[in-house]
Amino acid sequence: MRAAIFHGANQPMPIEEVEVDDPWPREVLVRTAASGVCHSDLMFVEGIGQWPTPAILGHEGSGVVEAVGSDVTYVQPGDRVVVTAVVFCGGCEECLSDNPHRCLNRPRRRRTDPPRITLDGEGVLALTNVGSFAEYMLVPDAGVVKLPDDVPLETACLFSCGVITGLGAVFRSAELKPGTTAAVFGLGGVGLSVVQGARIAGASRIIAVDLTEEKLERARGLGATDTVNAAEVDPVEAIRDLTEGRGVHYSFEAIGTKPTAEQAFASLREGGTASIIGAGITEPVELPPHLLIQDRRIQGVFMGRTRSRVDIPRYIELYRQGQLKVDEMVTRRGRLEDLDQAFDDQRAHVGARTILLFD
Repeated sequence: MRAAIFHGANQPMPIEEVEVDDPWPREVLVRTAASGVCHSDLMFVEGIGQWPTPAILGHEGSGVVEAVGSDVTYVQPGDRVVVTAVVFCGGCEECLSDNPHRCLNRPRRRRTDPPRITLDGEGVLALTNVGSFAEYMLVPDAGVVKLPDDVPLETACLFSCGVITGLGAVFRSAELKPGTTAAVFGLGGVGLSVVQGARIAGASRIIAVDLTEEKLERARGLGATDTVNAAEVDPVEAIRDLTEGRGVHYSFEAIGTKPTAEQAFASLREGGTASIIGAGITEPVELPPHLLIQDRRIQGVFMGRTRSRVDIPRYIELYRQGQLKVDEMVTRRGRLEDLDQAFDDQRAHVGARTILLFD
């Protein structure tokens, strides 16, 4: 199969032919239909995150089941699926405590096992056991969720990460209450999902923060009641001006930088909660003690605390009802050969989500 191969930070990712193994008993081979390009992928390309090489990046995938292992019962060849990195064993303490995203015994091949994918005989490690920048994905059976026939595969791939992370941050992590106020820092795929989650949850005021009018306009179309251009004004002061000086009940940081994390916390009112979603913060975040002791909270969010086979079908139903706008978050469609352009768009803060199509 063809795949974009990651050989190391700040190096070209050529499209190369690799060999993929037959599924083991609890594995599923999925023919890739579409893959989103997430900002987390760019982290590895730029060396902020570390991953063994050679590798196949990409973790927002959808496709059609090609083959299944002997012990797989949930899906069969021909099924349409979302592929997600949120895999679970179903029996550990975290899984039984409603936190399968923190599974202690995630199904996976050990690195001492024979490689799943090889390039000229050398093992290739798929990012988060997904590796969606390839024509096929060989994944644990717990990493797939079946799709209704009326949901397009190219849209469905965004439910793998961006949508579930953003909506989960609102519904599962922050547990946003109706009638409250929210600020969202960063309006990529995750941030726009947060905006929509806040709208669906009944927030009375949703303040979207970013650096370009293009992104702010898109957020207004998806539910933001107010926008702040952080390239022009201090976002914390602007948020306080919009909330009678008090700040918001909830803030969400969906970029992954030290300054925006600190701004998200500083924009809270007393009793408020800041949710840090964005990956990539490499420096300690500094919190003013006088704000911290005034009953403000800060928390990290990993994958929206997603229970994949519970939450993804629920979020898909919101999409089917028209409450959740996913197609509107796609700003570019391309092929595997357009991967570099997708990363360039991210670096330039252009657009929200690029989808690579394979069919």
